[in-house]
Amino acid sequence: MIRNVVIGATLLALTGCSLDADHSDLHERMAEIERRPKGQVEPIPTFTPYSPYVYSSAAQRSPFTRPILESEQRLVGRRLEVAPDLARQKELLESVNFDALSMVGTLSINGQLWALVEDGDSGIHRITVGNYLGKNHGRVVNATASQLDVLEIIPDGTGGWIERPRALALEEKDNG
Repeated sequence: MIRNVVIGATLLALTGCSLDADHSDLHERMAEIERRPKGQVEPIPTFTPYSPYVYSSAAQRSPFTRPILESEQRLVGRRLEVAPDLARQKELLESVNFDALSMVGTLSINGQLWALVEDGDSGIHRITVGNYLGKNHGRVVNATASQLDVLEIIPDGTGGWIERPRALALEEKDNG
């Protein structure tokens, strides 16, 4: 009985679909599409192969740092006794580029002024006269409430060393 009802319902559904045998609208739409002009597929564009750029100026001065003025270089100049102390133990901030450092404040502890220096990685360090920072053997020679004066020892390109003065000024950040 159930089997006969299922077969009857299936036959009824199939005949219901075929009652609307007039598919003229479908035939008209297909004929209109076939009458349209045939399109042309554009050829695939040709791409030039990628050629990597080799940066060959890594050993030169960074284009983002201020060049040494001739007057500063003449003032400091090359001296025979200038050389970094390669035997001394490096301090933590000597592994950070000078340009990544920023002075963010000062402290006075027992009458001694300490500068607070951010290492570019959100770490804050206390620095005072005599400490070293930057990758060019930079030694703090003077500290004020607004800046640190640093004397770096850099190669002069002829096998010797020259001293280069740098300053790390206090950066005031707007919290607004």
